[in-house]
Amino acid sequence: MARIAFILLAHKEPEAVIRQARRLTATGDYVAIHFDARSKARDFARIKAELGDNPSVVFARRRHKCGWGEWSLVAATLDAVRAASDAFPLATHFYLLSGDCMPIKSAQEAREFLDADDCDYIESFDFHSSGWIKTGIKEERLSRYHLFNERKNKWLFYANLRLQRKLGITRKPPADIRMMIGSQWWCLRRHSIEKMLEFCDTRPDAMRFFRFTWIPDETFFQTVIPHVVPRTEIRTRTPTFLMFTDYGMPVTFYNDHYDLLVSQDYLFARKISPEARDLLARLAALWQAEGQWFARSNEGPALFQFLTAQGRVGRRFAPRFWAADGGLGRNAVLHVIVSKKWHLAKRLTGAIRERTDIPAVDYLFNEDQANLPDLGGTETTLAKRQNHRRALLSLLYEQFEAQRLVICLDPSALSLLGDFTADRANTRVLLIDTVFDDDYLRGHISRVGLAGQHTSTEMVERLLPTVRADLQQEVDRLRDMDAANLFEISHTRDLAANADALAQFLDIAPEIAHDLASTPRLFDD
Repeated sequence: MARIAFILLAHKEPEAVIRQARRLTATGDYVAIHFDARSKARDFARIKAELGDNPSVVFARRRHKCGWGEWSLVAATLDAVRAASDAFPLATHFYLLSGDCMPIKSAQEAREFLDADDCDYIESFDFHSSGWIKTGIKEERLSRYHLFNERKNKWLFYANLRLQRKLGITRKPPADIRMMIGSQWWCLRRHSIEKMLEFCDTRPDAMRFFRFTWIPDETFFQTVIPHVVPRTEIRTRTPTFLMFTDYGMPVTFYNDHYDLLVSQDYLFARKISPEARDLLARLAALWQAEGQWFARSNEGPALFQFLTAQGRVGRRFAPRFWAADGGLGRNAVLHVIVSKKWHLAKRLTGAIRERTDIPAVDYLFNEDQANLPDLGGTETTLAKRQNHRRALLSLLYEQFEAQRLVICLDPSALSLLGDFTADRANTRVLLIDTVFDDDYLRGHISRVGLAGQHTSTEMVERLLPTVRADLQQEVDRLRDMDAANLFEISHTRDLAANADALAQFLDIAPEIAHDLASTPRLFDD
């Protein structure tokens, strides 16, 4: 049975490091700790005092001052690996973790996962052809000498780079080595670790090369392991679940991400927010649980995008919808119909166009066909509408020769409603309240890409509670806005109540509102 020596790299939160080490060793595994020498001496002293008598914990022989993109990160890892290899001869696997990683499987399931396949788990893609690097310098990571830290000494870093370009100074990796790249996080077998350490001891030329490589933690292990281990014994993937935002920053997980995390086909996840106390407690308990298995999926990035596309509470990723220096004018009236079920809102806008003289369009910021008039090309693509959004609405008022306009909006874009209601225009909101039954949710999961063609039925069923809760939260947040001009219609209300809400929302005669409320199949799925 697999026994894991965890290589724990940490630089802060000594209490979290202590808890992590105790949790991992409580199930019969081992921990080797490297605590950054840049961190406070009293924090490291506290860790040693709490864990020094634990026979399953060892510390790297040397503490390095680590800097992002520097060789020091690799050196710290290697020192911790050597300490673990010497101290724990029964360890079969060596798993690299950071201080903000947490298990998303039980120790029992992790061991079964590692026992099932005699292999190493490490991302290892061709450096030159894979396209793994998305931004920044690429070839010059290898071909130049990197002497300064880009984040701490940015001017010196780029001055050094410019000087080498001017003088034509270049270098090449050792001829027998194929340069690879991938994620920093891996899990390697003891045999592979021993081969790697032997390489470090016998190849000073390669060690010198990597010492002056930019961001070597993404290339050193990823290159050396395929050099000393047959490719057939390597699975080109990381066992740690991590994602990055559009800005290239690691995604941080919070309390509401538990279901997302435990269903992923990984053993650990990073980064877990230190403020997500409920999530931390649940994952800590999970590691020591027995008899718990979860259906596995790779829908994590799609589900995360679904959960956060509208931004977290108190924080928004997207730019403001309205420009701060513009608006529609005090005399304009904007009627916004909000419904997750687009077909219901479209039935209502169709009835409004037929029975009133109020111009009404559909989901103009969400779908291509939204019953828009010809606006000279501005309306032809969603990208154009977003780029010229303020002009688009103004053009619609002008084109319709009206001061009133009905549009539809998906409730996921509630941040836009705040901008609408803050505008000088008179903004009124109508919520079409609906029930999200399981059949609708299954279709929604498929439509938004949370589940693919090969996603198991069991996995889809596991997503249902998360998606239902998120859709309900959108509605609750709309009601919490406490807009003075917020109205609701629903299939659970009688015809008179729905007609009254429509009369106030559209400022129309009661008999016309009654006709609209009587629209055939208005609430039918």
